[in-house]
Amino acid sequence: MPQTHQAETASRFVPAAKTLTEQIAEAVACRSTPLSHLLRLMTALQEEGGNEALRLRLRARIGAPLDA
Repeated sequence: MPQTHQAETASRFVPAAKTLTEQIAEAVACRSTPLSHLLRLMTALQEEGGNEALRLRLRARIGAPLDA
């Protein structure tokens, strides 16, 4: 059966990928970041052999009380 119209591919805005450092900075600053996401970032940082200062900031955020 022939199509009556041509389907066009919609152009979408795809943001540039953020670096791990940027992702960690945003996650640490945002109090609503889930613990599971913080732990995935910690794992990614360890796999990358990352920055010790970033690891400490992320670790402090993971252990911080929710009302801090």
